[in-house]
Amino acid sequence: MSLPAIFDPLRIPVIGAPLFIVSGPELVIAQCKAGIVGAFPALNARPQAQLDEWLHQITEELAAHNRDNPDRPAAPYAVNQIVHKSNNRLEEDIATCAKWQVPITITSLGARVELNDAVHAWGGITLHDVINDRFARKAVEKGADGLIPVAAGAGGHAGVTSPFALVQEIREWFDGPIALSGSIGAGASVLGAQAMGADLAYIGSAFIATAEARATEDYKGGIVEGKAEDIVYSDLFTGVHGNYLAPSIRNAGLDPDNLPKGDISTMNFGSGGNTDAKAWKDIWGSGQGIGAVKKVVSAGEMVDRLEKEYRAAKERLDAAFRG
Repeated sequence: MSLPAIFDPLRIPVIGAPLFIVSGPELVIAQCKAGIVGAFPALNARPQAQLDEWLHQITEELAAHNRDNPDRPAAPYAVNQIVHKSNNRLEEDIATCAKWQVPITITSLGARVELNDAVHAWGGITLHDVINDRFARKAVEKGADGLIPVAAGAGGHAGVTSPFALVQEIREWFDGPIALSGSIGAGASVLGAQAMGADLAYIGSAFIATAEARATEDYKGGIVEGKAEDIVYSDLFTGVHGNYLAPSIRNAGLDPDNLPKGDISTMNFGSGGNTDAKAWKDIWGSGQGIGAVKKVVSAGEMVDRLEKEYRAAKERLDAAFRG
């Protein structure tokens, strides 16, 4: 199945994953202008009224870009909605997104028919992130247009299944859009995601180390200096398993090699679960693909690198088949 027309402006098949605390309108606008989907969690806009301001800013700046660059229009943007019951502003956020007719809605930690129906009513599409085939089937049954398989090695709340297995299982029955998440930080990995059967790559951690990201300089430096071996998988900080940078755990006075179990009842985005450290603010989320990130650059430069590597990987693959 071909991708919906909403993705036609993409320069390379990439969605910039929504990053809790880190993604704001500056990063989203830069990503969209560079030719990939930019996304942010609705909960990043605080207080809730700020969401309206952000969507106004994004809409106006992308419209101005399109007027000035008719031959190179911006990619669409997405808003991430946390559907878990701990999110007490979901209905307000959906209403605000309806006002601005947000093109793409990414849903996490729960799937709701009424949310999908609302997005479809204003002409948008929904992508739901899942960690296994069972959740994928439930999401599609409830009206999701596409899926984001969050495989082993992804940043934030990640699954444990190999991307090869996860995409293969989903593709056996689902022919809609798939954006693969998990350790993707290089252009060659984008091509690899497509070779597995995904349509798009879902990249988050690499964009933490960009000028437009709302991360501290220490956090950005941790992404640049980090490698796969620096990632720790734990449910201590939010009650749900996720991947985090080990140095940030040590800086919080904890031993990343000996973390206690968390408790799902502690789930609260921004809290530290059973610790004094704040998840995402003090304990930094990151995926295993950060070894590809060598320096802090602008979002546009990041996309330039990804495109260059993606094209080079395609040329190598074509040459291998020809030879």
